[in-house]
Amino acid sequence: MGTRTVYEGWARYLVAEVRMPDGSRIGREVEDHGPAVAVLPYDPERRVALLVRQFRTPPCFVDGTASVLEAPAGLREEEDAGTCARREAFEEVGLRLSTLEPAGRVWSLPGLSTERMDLFLAPYRAADREGAGGGLAEEHESIEVVEVALPDLAAMAERGEVADMKTLCLVQTLRLRHPALFASSEERPCSEERP
Repeated sequence: MGTRTVYEGWARYLVAEVRMPDGSRIGREVEDHGPAVAVLPYDPERRVALLVRQFRTPPCFVDGTASVLEAPAGLREEEDAGTCARREAFEEVGLRLSTLEPAGRVWSLPGLSTERMDLFLAPYRAADREGAGGGLAEEHESIEVVEVALPDLAAMAERGEVADMKTLCLVQTLRLRHPALFASSEERPCSEERP
């Protein structure tokens, strides 16, 4: 297998020549920008999640969608994925996270990209919010921090309104691992009555 670089900027774009199992050779385009992380911070006491809304050029180009609701995420600059997830959470939503619950390591777009993303769930408390978030000005992120009630987030996922794949995966993982967080107030079990 050989590759040639056809563009190098924020990401590299390559054309790879690969030998298929039947011995034939084919060319494939590859987008290469390295590993990434995504983290879904959630407050189990208040039953909310902190997400970000930001402008994304590809959705705007495809159908005019100006912004996308997403879990905090970014490229991994650090060796340790957890350290990167904590940095992204502070930069994007102003949270100092301590506990991270690994939720998987996935290929974001295996037919095109080399990006492998480490996914985390992260419980937090209101006191962990130490900054405003909003992303880095020098990267023109212009991030809006959005707090969403977990039952509302589940309903959005069921209606197909969570359009970002990493976020949908994290929401569904949180629903599977901690279903009680998504119960409406009418569905939650009442505490036993005292005589």
